[in-house]
Amino acid sequence: MATVKTKTVWFCKSCGNESAKWMGRCPACGEWNTMVEETVATGKKAGVQSVSVPGASHKPMPLAEIDSTYENRISLNNAEVDRILGGGLVEGSLVLIGGEPGIGKSTLSLQIPLNCPSLKTLYVTGEESARQVKLRAARIGGDDSGCLIYSETLMENIIAEARSIMPDLMVVDSVQTMFSQNVESSPGSVTQIKETAAMLLRFAKETGIPVILIGHITKEGSIAGPKILEHIVDVVLQFEGDNRGSYRLLRSIKNRFGSTSELAVFEMTGKGLREVSNPSEMLIPMHEEGLSGVAVSAMLDGTRPFLIEVQALVSTAAYGTPQRSATGFDVRRLNMLLAVLEKRAGFKLGVKDVFLNMAGGLKVSDPACDLAVVCAVLSSNFDFAIPSDVCFAGEVGLSGEVRPVAQTERRIIEAARLGYRKIYVSSFSGLENVPDNIEVVKVADIPALCRSLFTS
Repeated sequence: MATVKTKTVWFCKSCGNESAKWMGRCPACGEWNTMVEETVATGKKAGVQSVSVPGASHKPMPLAEIDSTYENRISLNNAEVDRILGGGLVEGSLVLIGGEPGIGKSTLSLQIPLNCPSLKTLYVTGEESARQVKLRAARIGGDDSGCLIYSETLMENIIAEARSIMPDLMVVDSVQTMFSQNVESSPGSVTQIKETAAMLLRFAKETGIPVILIGHITKEGSIAGPKILEHIVDVVLQFEGDNRGSYRLLRSIKNRFGSTSELAVFEMTGKGLREVSNPSEMLIPMHEEGLSGVAVSAMLDGTRPFLIEVQALVSTAAYGTPQRSATGFDVRRLNMLLAVLEKRAGFKLGVKDVFLNMAGGLKVSDPACDLAVVCAVLSSNFDFAIPSDVCFAGEVGLSGEVRPVAQTERRIIEAARLGYRKIYVSSFSGLENVPDNIEVVKVADIPALCRSLFTS
């Protein structure tokens, strides 16, 4: 029998690469300052276990003969979560939900079994006691007849208990608190997270029981632990938004069984997370008319169109260097748009402070918001209020031209449905099915936009 020994090695938190000494830059992935020291056991060989996927064959088969109908989906009685998962939870899948502390990860994971009493759910908590979970369940409300609470952090005990109960769904909160006896390191370390995730993956694939993992994130916003954790799991969902506000955004980062272009919106209430079926209700203007510096953008996040309010404030610089600040928008892109306004349209904004904010705490990456950002900045600069029934959808290029954006017709239909009477788009947009109750104004560049919007 081999003697068990321990040694100190360095692991990369980004890719899991192992090194005998510390290095400033990982030789595998090239990331800087990601090496962490771990103590591992040597001298013993762990038995290699095969992972059997339900419905799969252990012999090579032609692709045309493989039956994919075994991926039965389980409805969670939550329309937003079912949609972002691609129609429901796939049997034997491993789902990872990440987010900042207090943003609603544990609340959502507890609401799922409370809303699905027909599913026998094993809720494993490593951060809270069973009494704390009970208090939260009483506050949320729902039917708790099918939910079993298990307060444990040792993975061997959790797997053994799950195999004896054989639930329909298992929730683990959180993966950073779990540990295995096979690894000589503390919970939350790189090796422990890799081992516990691999054990849960093996359990899910062998039994066909879906597993939902709760994961912490780092101060940079990425899921804590090695990057290999996101490669192991089948689905990665991440909460976004300000945890001091009431709205939460659940975004699909990875999905082996559906689209990654999906976004679910929730509102945090005293009884848990409420589904927001119409996201525009939280993002459209909620103030009186006649205010300058406000423009509405018809944006698209994934496959869902909705309208968002863009707020801008332009004022004379109180100090020598003008300030440029953006909340929910890339400040480098804001600087580019301001340079385009000064170079191509002749607006002198280089000596003024510019502040930009996306309403609702949403982080915007859709280039279609460029046109609304430009109009909000000019509206604040001129102190000219844009009519409340006007919205915008277009990308601004470096030469000042207004470029078309994807799925313009869907944006126009959403704006018309919410009562908007006019929308500004690129003159190069090819439109076929446009509602009759909205006027589509096509503009080719920024000067044409200014003439149409501010001189009429």
